Amino acid sequence: MPITQEKTWRAGRFWWDNAAPAEAGSQLRAVVFDLDALTDIECDGHRVAYNAAFAAHGLDFEWSVTRYRQLLALIDERQRVAAELRKRCVATESDVLTALLADDIYTTKTMMFDELVLERDLAPRPGLVDLLVDAFAVGVQVAVVTNGQRSWAEPLVRQLAGEGLVETVVTVDDVKKTMPDPDAHRHALWELGLSAEDALAVSGSASGLRAANAAGLATVVITGEGTPDIPTAVAVRPDFGGSEPLRVAECQRLHASWWKTHKPTAA
Repeated sequence: MPITQEKTWRAGRFWWDNAAPAEAGSQLRAVVFDLDALTDIECDGHRVAYNAAFAAHGLDFEWSVTRYRQLLALIDERQRVAAELRKRCVATESDVLTALLADDIYTTKTMMFDELVLERDLAPRPGLVDLLVDAFAVGVQVAVVTNGQRSWAEPLVRQLAGEGLVETVVTVDDVKKTMPDPDAHRHALWELGLSAEDALAVSGSASGLRAANAAGLATVVITGEGTPDIPTAVAVRPDFGGSEPLRVAECQRLHASWWKTHKPTAA
């Protein structure tokens, strides 16, 4: 039977099969990043905004990078604030008062963050732009998902990745449930016209990893430092650079390897 080549029109250009296919039936057509994989937005963005919010509320303490990373084990931001207030014996008269103060600090931080995030001049993780350029060159599409608002997320993605390298950005404005729910990743796949089997996820956060896994995506984890054992990840790296930088060829290899053992059983 003759093999036909499907052409799909997206964003003003044609996307053909990749020049270097990973493997028949499991070809890598897209990479879906969460925003934390692009830059350390938690420590360099959210942490800084929280320290400003603490000062605005007359609290004489700051979160160090080490302390903030510890608190990231708590998914809910308000829980992180409440845990810190209890640790420092602030508003401990009752859990209700602690929760109310945590809510106020969170609200202040959110307002500050929207302005601060674009003023911080956040840097892309080492090797990121080279990977994005490599993906563009071989026709592998790129999407970014985030729990942030489009008003600041899209400009930040352009700041980190440059113009024209990211196909779509999915924000909290596009989904009903935020990460760790898989809605954002599924929406990104829908925007790209692809299935989970066609894509590789790259996550820089625990919630992003859980979301990508729930969406059925093979996932590379970017930690920022160290390479801990994460069984649900296809690979764990501190960043995209180093002596063995992450490029599309390695993404294709990881993607194909993962699908060899996770391919759905034919009915």
